[in-house]
Amino acid sequence: MGFKCGIVGLPNVGKSTIFNAITSAGAEAANYPFCTIEPNVGVVAVSDPRLERLARLAKSQKIVPTTMEFVDIAGLVKGASRGEGLGNQFLGHIRQVDAIAHIVRCFDDENVVHVDGSVDPRRDIEVIQTELNLSDLETVDRRIARTEKPARAGDRQLQAELALLLRLRELLNQGAPARRLAVDEEERAILREMHLITDKPVLYVANVAEDDLAGNHPFVAQVRELAAADGAEMVAICGRLEAEIAELPAEEKGGFLQELGLAEAGLDRMIEAGYRLLGLITYFTVGPKEVRAWTVSRGVRAPAAAGVIHSDFEKGFIRAEVIAFADYVGAGSEAAAREKGVLRVEGKDYVVEDGNVMHFRFNV
Repeated sequence: MGFKCGIVGLPNVGKSTIFNAITSAGAEAANYPFCTIEPNVGVVAVSDPRLERLARLAKSQKIVPTTMEFVDIAGLVKGASRGEGLGNQFLGHIRQVDAIAHIVRCFDDENVVHVDGSVDPRRDIEVIQTELNLSDLETVDRRIARTEKPARAGDRQLQAELALLLRLRELLNQGAPARRLAVDEEERAILREMHLITDKPVLYVANVAEDDLAGNHPFVAQVRELAAADGAEMVAICGRLEAEIAELPAEEKGGFLQELGLAEAGLDRMIEAGYRLLGLITYFTVGPKEVRAWTVSRGVRAPAAAGVIHSDFEKGFIRAEVIAFADYVGAGSEAAAREKGVLRVEGKDYVVEDGNVMHFRFNV
């Protein structure tokens, strides 16, 4: 699994339409709030042209891409943190994802009702951010109540935790997300344990009309400005157009995108932005049976990368045989890469690079 991304936003901003388009999972989409009650989950293959090139060279029988899981979470409304619109239930679903894709409506359509009566991306983003902050504040307050007494009694570890919690509460009360808090490694471990919603990285997705795909609309400019201030990624896509693209046969999609002047579908741009946001890279295993992509965090060392395939690979790791993607393609095969001397043998301290073709040696 690449990573799990929760799709959030106000009702009627196009979340389920975009979810259906990118996953072809058939989640119900309708013009009224709370169409989605239980979260819909869809797993999509991550497009990577390098896989086909490797498969052709290795004459692999099968291509196995890495994947991304999308979770379509019901529309949040003002008061969600107090349970409005089943808010507490929906907020609970968000805590389980790795990152958040915040869909923001950036199109006018009198046939699609806006819960607040008008399209205003800045206001809509602030509504969602406020509800997420309030939910996290509740979590932090509960933890403070549990920590305060033993910390005051002299528990040094809990004193340090309490100091963190008080800083965190002050930040959330100011309307800022938890991810903006400067923390050390020990404090980061405490934050991870709390599963705070606003500690998760955010990708803002401006859902635009087809004519505004260039991203020049003032609505999109608002989202871009807020994303930059939040240190977040932003992409502009047209949900309706993505729905049309999803229905096309694979062989027709390239031509259709070319006619529209697009280099790639919105899904691909969302995934690329998500990878940058989470600091993810891809490495490959190549053989006659299959060529497969694996997702790991940037900076990961070889044993941990091997553990993504199987925990035994990490436990018994001996070495990794590594070929850079460009070197593999240039040589034409693993055997040729070995003869040319571009296959390297790396040990436990090797930091995996994006595009590495890897073969692991390990003890059972």
